[in-house]
Amino acid sequence: MFGRAQELAVLEEAYQKSTFQFIVMFGRRRVGKTTILQEFAKKHPAVFFPAQEKNDALNLHDFSESVERFFTGDFLGVFPDWSKAFAYIGRQAAPEKRVILIIDEFPFLAAQNAAIKSTLQHAIDHDWKDKNILLILCGSSVSFMENEIMGYKSPLYGRITGQMEIRPFDYLDATTFFPNYRAEDHLLAYGILGGIPRYLAAFDDSRSIEENLAKEILPENTFLHDEPQMLLKMELREPNVYNSILEAIAGGANKLTAIADRIHEDRSKCGKYLQTLQNIRLVRKITPCGEPATSKKSIYVPTDFYYTFWYRFIFSRKSYYALLDPEDAARDIMDGISDYMGPVFEAVCQEYLLRQAKKRALPFVPAAIGKWWGTNPALKAQDDVDILAVDRTGTEAIFCECKYQSRPMPMEEYDDLMTATTAFPKITKRHFLFFSKNGYTKPVSERAAREGVLLLMIPDLYRS
Repeated sequence: MFGRAQELAVLEEAYQKSTFQFIVMFGRRRVGKTTILQEFAKKHPAVFFPAQEKNDALNLHDFSESVERFFTGDFLGVFPDWSKAFAYIGRQAAPEKRVILIIDEFPFLAAQNAAIKSTLQHAIDHDWKDKNILLILCGSSVSFMENEIMGYKSPLYGRITGQMEIRPFDYLDATTFFPNYRAEDHLLAYGILGGIPRYLAAFDDSRSIEENLAKEILPENTFLHDEPQMLLKMELREPNVYNSILEAIAGGANKLTAIADRIHEDRSKCGKYLQTLQNIRLVRKITPCGEPATSKKSIYVPTDFYYTFWYRFIFSRKSYYALLDPEDAARDIMDGISDYMGPVFEAVCQEYLLRQAKKRALPFVPAAIGKWWGTNPALKAQDDVDILAVDRTGTEAIFCECKYQSRPMPMEEYDDLMTATTAFPKITKRHFLFFSKNGYTKPVSERAAREGVLLLMIPDLYRS
């Protein structure tokens, strides 16, 4: 298993306590939750029950068998009900004997038995809370886990001792899947596949990016070919509208009005669908750095690069690519990949800054970091900053420009960033940082040296 040391450390800390611990783990599908739990269970024997989309009686049968085989080595029969099953687990715990119960995909149980949360709450309150038990509930339905398990209206509210949202890998963690790639290919692979471990594992770093596209995404019989659409059908009841919204965002429409106009749907309807996409962690709503979440300048951006890539290249061109062989289609994609990679490059540069901030390698710890856009009073025109990091006082900031271009960055881009800073008169201490795919012209390099400005390229992002 690659990475996840921090997540395993949290579980290990809970295990080392001799008191009742209740951990809720959640995260979108394919992010690696089950793999983490399996890795943890290799070190500490546990009742590991993967719930399935079965009726309640069959799930209780499977649970009874898992529990009894774990404790006795044999299956003695089905418990009369969930209450008796939980009571049996409670009897197995002792001060010198820690009992671990892991229920993976708990929402599948609750979907068939609405009372199981109350049954579990009763077991915790009247039996388990004073026993040497570690309970871990895991689920891919993020909204269910947040509202029905951790929400204040849930019967289990107040009993949870820890919660973990398992997130996709960032750009640097993703490199562990491709030890033979150079930095530029790492960036491309991350921009195409995102940080979902299952997707990253599909590419083979003995092949080029183009070859991987031709072998692992474009053929209809591959896992990744229709993965986004398959997951939407599993999660949502009306995938057609969601498909349209995600295609619109991948195509550059990022404001509610623009999305609604692009797909010819009512704005209020689109707003509800966008909220659902936020709940399942496929879209997020952002505002200009430093502005409140209620800002009218809000835009919607994808959280998963593979979905963005898929809707931009595969979904929108499906009929066209059906007429080509995978190699020709992969070549067509690579011909247009630079335009697609621009926003990806910005996102990776921001992830780089966040890593540097955690290492205390920046001039200050940012209180806010992100893209900024709006009116520049000095220009009396719209302006933007690719990445802005502001300190807690609002008087010190890092201004960043990110260029994913086939030519060295010219002086005009340097000047544009300097001009953009005039929109922030309250910021009196300014630091500048440039990121460029293909380096810098000689005048830019000389000026940056004189002014103490840092110039970075893609390989710099991958140096730990």
